[in-house]
Amino acid sequence: MGGKHGGFLDVRDMFPQAIRAVRETRPRAFVFENVQGLKREAFADYLRYILLQLEFPSALAKPREEWLRHLARLEQHKAKGAPSEYQVTWRLVNAANYGVPQKRMRIFITGFRADIDAPFTFPAPTHSQDALLLSQWGTGEYWERHRVAQRQRPAAPDGIEKKVRSLQAKDPTQLLLPWETVRDAIADLPDPEARPDVELVQAHRFQPGARSYPGHTGSPLDEPAKALKAGDHGVPGGENMLRRPDGSIRYFTVRESARIQTFPDSFIFEGSWTETMRQLGNAVPVRLASVVAGAVCAHLRAAEEAQPMRVTA
Repeated sequence: MGGKHGGFLDVRDMFPQAIRAVRETRPRAFVFENVQGLKREAFADYLRYILLQLEFPSALAKPREEWLRHLARLEQHKAKGAPSEYQVTWRLVNAANYGVPQKRMRIFITGFRADIDAPFTFPAPTHSQDALLLSQWGTGEYWERHRVAQRQRPAAPDGIEKKVRSLQAKDPTQLLLPWETVRDAIADLPDPEARPDVELVQAHRFQPGARSYPGHTGSPLDEPAKALKAGDHGVPGGENMLRRPDGSIRYFTVRESARIQTFPDSFIFEGSWTETMRQLGNAVPVRLASVVAGAVCAHLRAAEEAQPMRVTA
């Protein structure tokens, strides 16, 4: 679950229903996702409130009880040694560190019912910026793989030589996979601007009107995209725009945005660009969801295997 805009009201609208679902269904495990704004100092009390409610979902608020009073009761309940109903953990992650071509910071909250008696370890990152920098400015493998001529490459970042030397001195077996970039995600799609009147691939049609101005510059082609947002032309920061090495910009098509969110091409998108981009901006990247859900399922299977076999007469 994620918030449309990361606002306090969005969080307060959604989490009571999430907690109610846990309380009523008593799942063996759960996973929730939300925007990183939940980690802000202003939300610290409310994040603690969410976590405690998920740890003790049956400890209901009293009628008309304000959430801060309920939080105080939950803290007291825990301090007195009440057994946890769920083992709850949370983690702030960057989707790019898990093979998503997008710098998308999100909070994941996981919980396992108390009878799953084993600590959960959140999956370790598989991709890194360092590995991408090395493949671009050290070995050059990135440019060669994409057949990008020297004159068509962006300018090397300041101070990259020193950075590359330090990376080359590391044990190569310790390096992760390179971050996936926008180019990695969309390189095989035809340029929609070449035929703006035609849908070249399903949901891959040129969207006019992109403008660049300070603070609204788009996502560089050779980096993971900025986090797609559930907005349209007025999205601050230009997250839904592509910026080429020559500085030219255009909006991402729906298909490109779906690739950036790691949806397979078998997904068919209908409706206006604005509405579909809103849906994609609200989505959890498929690859990241798969990594987290896969780790949760593996943990449940391991817990089952560790339990003593029941002997029946």
